[in-house]
Amino acid sequence: MALSLILACLWVVLAAVLSWLPSGRNHWPLAYGLMALGGPLLVFVYVESGPGAFVLCLAVGALVLRWPLIYLLRRVGGKGCDE
Repeated sequence: MALSLILACLWVVLAAVLSWLPSGRNHWPLAYGLMALGGPLLVFVYVESGPGAFVLCLAVGALVLRWPLIYLLRRVGGKGCDE
C-alpha cells in the first residue's frame, strides 16, 4: 500500500478521534486543522496514487467534513443548498 494512502487512512482515524472529543465550541478549529492537513495530503495522494485514489480520498474527506462543505456551498451558491 502506498504511503499516501496509509496517511489518508490515518487522517480519517484522526478525524474520527477528534469528533469523539467533547469539545463544544472547538469543533470548527479542529475542522480547520483537518482541512489544513487534508489539502496537501490530497495532493500527495494524487501524485503518488493517481486520479482514482484522489477522487476516492476527496469523497471520503467530503463525507468527514460535510458541515464545512455544506456551509461553503451555501455561501457560494446562495439558497440552493438547503439542508
